[in-house]
Amino acid sequence: MRHIISLLMENEAGALSRVAGLFSSRGYNIESLTVAATEDPTLSRMTLVTAGSDDVIEQITKQLNKLIEVVKVVDLSDGDHIERELMLMKVRAVGKDREEIKRMADIFRGRIIDVTDKSYTIELTGTGSKLDAFLEGMERGAILETVRTGASGIGRGERILKV
Repeated sequence: MRHIISLLMENEAGALSRVAGLFSSRGYNIESLTVAATEDPTLSRMTLVTAGSDDVIEQITKQLNKLIEVVKVVDLSDGDHIERELMLMKVRAVGKDREEIKRMADIFRGRIIDVTDKSYTIELTGTGSKLDAFLEGMERGAILETVRTGASGIGRGERILKV
């Protein structure tokens, strides 16, 4: 089962490496990983997506909590949460295809953020399945380059990750 694990950790050199090392040493896969400083510059928030049984996720959570740099760990998948991913896509856009690509971006609530005479760069945010649907709707030959961030998530309502 897919899980989104979010953790607060000290914002210091090597902390990310120790978390990644924990996963690799135990043979667990990280499907996506995002890390950035929080409103407190001494803390970073890491959001990682992994898959495993409830027992495996419980073991991962216990191991993460043992790391000195980790302040708090929460499995967002255990409750209501919001998740988003960012995708930037450069597509070939010439002639009559330009209007069709613009229409497709509008349908998915994407934004064209760069325009040249031969291409568009589109910014799209949403769930992974929304981004996948956009990719499937685009003509394969038109896609020049794609970059995705991986999931970021936050608990809904009063559910917060704070020290």
